[in-house]
Amino acid sequence: MENIIPIKGAVTYKITIDPTVWIFDDRRIDLKTYFTEPDEQESEDLKYLLSMGKHWSREIMEGATFPPTLKTERKFDRQGMKTGTFGMPIKYFLDNAKLEENATKVIFECKDGSEHAFSVDEAYKLIFKFSQDGKPLLEDGPVHLLYADGSNVDNPIRNIAAIRVE
Repeated sequence: MENIIPIKGAVTYKITIDPTVWIFDDRRIDLKTYFTEPDEQESEDLKYLLSMGKHWSREIMEGATFPPTLKTERKFDRQGMKTGTFGMPIKYFLDNAKLEENATKVIFECKDGSEHAFSVDEAYKLIFKFSQDGKPLLEDGPVHLLYADGSNVDNPIRNIAAIRVE
C-alpha cells in the first residue's frame, strides 16, 4: 500500500494511482531521451485525425483488414522495459481526477512531511519518474517528481506520498 498515491482535495473524483503498473502503459516516456531530444508533441486530436486518415486511405486502397492476431500484434520491447528509465506525465491523472474550477494549486506531500506546491498550469507539465534502469524506485519512491525542462533530473523531489489539490 505504500506505493499507492492518492489524489485528494479540490477534485471531482478522489482517485489513487499505482506507479508499479505504469511500465505497461503506452503513455510512459523514456527519460533517457526525453530531455535530450527535441520535443515533437502533436495534439491528441491531430494524432487521431492523422491515424484515421491513414486507416481510411488503406481501407479504400486495400480493403478492410481483420483484427490483429498473435502474429500481427504490437510487440513489447522486453529488454528495453528491463533496462529503461521511465516517467509518466502527471496531466493524465489530474485530468482523470477532474480538478474543480476554483483549484489554483497542486501540492505534492512527501513522506517526511514536506510539501511542494505548484500552480495548476505548472503541475500539468510535471513528470513522475517511476523506474531507474528497469527497477522501481523502492528506497525513495514510489515516484520522483521532475520538472518539465529536466532542470532537477539529478536532484528530483523524492518520497511523494500524496497529491492535494487546493
